Amino acid sequence: MIITEIRTRRDLVDLVNEIGFLPFFSGKIEGFSLEENASYEAWYQGRWSGRVKWDAWDWKGEVLQNKELVYGKFFEKKAGFISKELWPDFCNYRRDGYDFDARFDDGLAPYKDKGVVDYITVAGAMLTRDIKDSLNYKKDGNKGFETVITRLQMQTYVVPVNFEYSKRKNGDEYGWGNCRYDIAETYWGDKLCRSAYKRDPDDSLERIIQHIRVVLPKMDEEELRALLKA
Repeated sequence: MIITEIRTRRDLVDLVNEIGFLPFFSGKIEGFSLEENASYEAWYQGRWSGRVKWDAWDWKGEVLQNKELVYGKFFEKKAGFISKELWPDFCNYRRDGYDFDARFDDGLAPYKDKGVVDYITVAGAMLTRDIKDSLNYKKDGNKGFETVITRLQMQTYVVPVNFEYSKRKNGDEYGWGNCRYDIAETYWGDKLCRSAYKRDPDDSLERIIQHIRVVLPKMDEEELRALLKA
């Protein structure tokens, strides 16, 4: 199931806005990912612009900074894009009726998760390396940061807001980019994150499924539900 050839960021934004969401990497649903639909030039051909850039890999930071799409590890603990139209229902379904504090108070969130949420809430949007340093995720310190930050993204409480690169003395950027995280409501706003709270979480799931089936009616429903599972 190849959807369309994605050559530009605009192509990506238009497609995700039409179908509702799209994983970044190929997965169990054949053809349903940016990786499988991006043009060869966008995915594989690097170009020099202060650093080697691959268009498809840079789009994630660009759509976040332009607030065009929500991006994060949302699909089977792997990265993907969600339209702003469906984001409220994703939040409602994945949170299952809980704001983070209520989830923690009911014993459903680990202390490590609370540590990350509390730190970002107070400090503001922070780079991965700064969160890890401040919360002692080091060689002889706390373990499992990636597990924590992935879980918080899957539950829609914490989201990436940009990818920032280290710079050499001459100003050239290098590396893969350090992710900056923020609380979802802080970056995207309370209204966008919570406007579906009036619905039952299962109703939000059905709305997401019905939205994508209008555009891709042949998608296997069992595979789709597995992909959307928190």
